[in-house]
Amino acid sequence: KKEASMANLYDRADIYDLFENEEKYQAIKRHWAKILEGREIHTLLDVSIGTGSLTLPAAELGVTLYGSDLSGGMLAKCGQKLKARGLSADLRECDFRSLTEKFSETFDCVGSTGNSLPHVTNEDLQHTLEQMDALVKEGGYLYYDMRNWDKILAERKRFYLYNPMFVEDTRVNLVQVWDYHGEESMDFHLLYTFEKENQIVQKEHFEETYYPVRRAAILDKLRQLGYQDIQAMCHPAYFEKVSADEADWYCVVARKSNIPHTL
Repeated sequence: KKEASMANLYDRADIYDLFENEEKYQAIKRHWAKILEGREIHTLLDVSIGTGSLTLPAAELGVTLYGSDLSGGMLAKCGQKLKARGLSADLRECDFRSLTEKFSETFDCVGSTGNSLPHVTNEDLQHTLEQMDALVKEGGYLYYDMRNWDKILAERKRFYLYNPMFVEDTRVNLVQVWDYHGEESMDFHLLYTFEKENQIVQKEHFEETYYPVRRAAILDKLRQLGYQDIQAMCHPAYFEKVSADEADWYCVVARKSNIPHTL
């Protein structure tokens, strides 16, 4: 039996992707089809691409994909996924707080997927948005998706449960336990158990710190940067009957003005 471990989930791409499957992949593809609808987006940079689960489907829709991530291991797994699907992307290891050190080109859309932005403080987030904006073409788009932190802070739930899934003859269970530190930060404990023949054969414990960010704070920053047509939607975006306020996870698409701005 394997003992429990305390580590960063982003160093364990094998476990990070356990709950991914083809049905979820196709759902994300439908999501991107909705985001791309009516928008001239031919090049997309995801500044927190991870293993690519939330972005690779866009490449199948004809978008030229670029990606960056702080984790080399996650990028390596992303590269494997791209190859398996016959896709390609320009991947670069980079902290999204210093994007302009790795990228000099601009893109039709610069985005952050997977609730990645709250990994940094709200102050660093403001700077990150400026870095993302620097890579967006005039008239292009800035995109992000994340957990609904306003809802989380209002409801203050302690447990977040996932439906179990199976890997061959092993049942995998995941429970998140949330510790609140006022409204300034939160610790997420991710508890995985692996069962065979009604016995737990492996346990994994990961801890992640997040800095809750109010949606209004991000939208205010986007307006300061000169963004217009700011649209907040449920994630995935084709769940049109669920508002961004009600959703556990939401996304925002905003169009950059053609008129240069000054901060």
